[in-house]
Amino acid sequence: MNRLLAAALLCLAAAPSLAAPRLPAHDGEVLERLPLRPGDPVAAELRALRVAARAAPADAEAVAPLARRYFALALAEGDPRYVGYAEAALAPWRGDAAAPARILLLRALLRQYRHDFDGALADLALALQRDPQLAEAHAWRAALFMVRAEYAAAARECGALGETLQAAGCSAYVEASTGGTRAAYARLGAALEQAPQADPGERLWALTRLAEMAARLGDAAAAERHFRAALALGRNDNFLLAAYADFLLGERRPADAAALLKDWTRADTLLLRLALAQKALGLPEAARHAQELGERFAAASLRGERLHLAEEARYLLELRGDASAALAAAAENWKTQREPRDARILLQAAGAAGDRAAAAPVLDWLARSRFEDEGLRRLAAALR
Repeated sequence: MNRLLAAALLCLAAAPSLAAPRLPAHDGEVLERLPLRPGDPVAAELRALRVAARAAPADAEAVAPLARRYFALALAEGDPRYVGYAEAALAPWRGDAAAPARILLLRALLRQYRHDFDGALADLALALQRDPQLAEAHAWRAALFMVRAEYAAAARECGALGETLQAAGCSAYVEASTGGTRAAYARLGAALEQAPQADPGERLWALTRLAEMAARLGDAAAAERHFRAALALGRNDNFLLAAYADFLLGERRPADAAALLKDWTRADTLLLRLALAQKALGLPEAARHAQELGERFAAASLRGERLHLAEEARYLLELRGDASAALAAAAENWKTQREPRDARILLQAAGAAGDRAAAAPVLDWLARSRFEDEGLRRLAAALR
C-alpha cells in the first residue's frame, strides 16, 4: 500500500494554522527554529533536488521529485510551509489542463490539502487519462471518496488497483466502513502477513488501520499491539500519532498520550490532542497550548481559511466548553468531510448543545453506512 493513501485521510487536517504575526523584541530574539539543520541528510537531499529543479524549472522530470519530497515532509512533520514550497515548484503548470500526468497527480495532492476536493478529483481524472496505469491516482481518488463517505465510488477505485497489498488494504478500508469491520480486519491482517517484503510505509498504513479496526471491535490489547508495531517502524507520521493519541485518550491514558506528543506541537491535530491530555492530567501547559490553538484558528479565520474545522470544533467543545460554537464548526465541517472523527465531534457537540436536529446528518450516515463503532452508537442512542 502506498503510504500516501492513508496520509491523504489526515493531511486534510494535519497542517497547523499559523498564529498572528508579531515583531521581535530585538534583533537577537529567536522566533522559531527551522525544522531542518544544515547537516541534516534531508536538508542535503532537498538542496540537490532544488538545484536540479532550478536548472530546468519547466521540466516535469526535474521538478516533480522536489514537489513530491516537499509534500511528503508536510505530511510527516505537519509543517504547511512545505506545501507552499511544492506549490511554488509547480507554478509553471498552475491551471494547465495539458500538464503531464505526474504533475497533475502532484497538483491534485496539493489541492486536496487545501480542501479543494473537487479540483483534486478532476486533476486525478486527467492524470489517469494521460496514464491509465497510474495506480497512485486511483489510490488517492479512493481516499478522497472515503473522506466524503462516497463508498461505492471508493470501492470502484480500489478495484482498479489489481491484486496487490495496496488493493487489499483499500478494499478492507471500504468494507470496514460499511458494516464489515471484523471481516475487513481479518482480511487486512492476512494480506499483511502474506506481504513480508512490504516497505515500511505500506506496513505503517496497514498496522494503523488494523489498530483502528481492533479498537472499534473492542479489542484494546490488539489495537495497542498494532499501534506499537507501527511506531516501531520509526517513521514520522501525523496520521499514526493522531490515531494512537485518540486511542490513548479514549482508554483514559492521558499521561501516555502526553508523552507520545510532547515534541509534536506544529500540527494542529497533534497540539490539540496534547492539550487535551495535559488538561486531563491537570497540567498548566494545557492552558498555554489551548491559547495557542485559539490563536491559530483565529489567524486562519482572518485569512479566510477554515481548513481544520473538526479540530476547531473539538477545541471549542473540550477546551473552551462552548457547545454552540463547537456545534456550528462541526456541522460546517460535516458538509465536506464525513469520516468517523467528524461524526464523533458532531454527535458530541449536538449532545452538549441539546440540539438533536443538528445531529440528523450523522444519524442518517450511521444508519445508511452501517458503520460499526460502539462509541458512536452510544452517542447516537443518547441523542435519540
